[in-house]
Amino acid sequence: MAQCFAIEDLIPVVDPTAYVHPTAVLIGDVIIGPGVYVGPAACLRGDFGRITLREGSNVQDTCVMHGFPDGETIIDVDGHIGHGAVIHGAHIGKGALVGINAVVMDRVQVGEGAVIGAMAYVMEGTEIPARSLAIGIPAKVVRELTDQELKWKHGGTLEYQQLVGRSRATQRPCEPLSAPQEDRPRYTGGISKTLKTVREAGEKA
Repeated sequence: MAQCFAIEDLIPVVDPTAYVHPTAVLIGDVIIGPGVYVGPAACLRGDFGRITLREGSNVQDTCVMHGFPDGETIIDVDGHIGHGAVIHGAHIGKGALVGINAVVMDRVQVGEGAVIGAMAYVMEGTEIPARSLAIGIPAKVVRELTDQELKWKHGGTLEYQQLVGRSRATQRPCEPLSAPQEDRPRYTGGISKTLKTVREAGEKA
């Protein structure tokens, strides 16, 4: 279980079907819903505003979530937060994706199915429409997402939902091997690929 800390009467809540890595930190008013994945070294600090992760969402390794006392930070159903992202007092809509190392500031509303590109900076109070792509510093909406891109994004979210079960069932502390085994196994159950790979293969939505 994660490193959980109460502050005053604010105690983290974790649904029994979620997976929260033991190195993640949950402080105070944090609510983790069913089937949620929280990765290694993520920090969810609910010592001011409430942090809510709704069903099927994922917050990956080294993400930071926080907010002001009068705010709330929400990752909606099937929300997908990439490695190292910072979410501060924003509402990430249903099925939306925040890319690697992006920063999303207070009172931002990210619409359903939208994508915030890697390394983007979304300024306070910005509204990102549903099914749109926003990139840059500061982030600007550049176009609507295609059906193929939406299918690709959903596949990545499904991969993390499967990872909840894999992690709950098999992830454990271990001693490292001194050398790779002969015929060392690989994970072969994946369903997601890079978007470039999907496009090059000509796969259809």
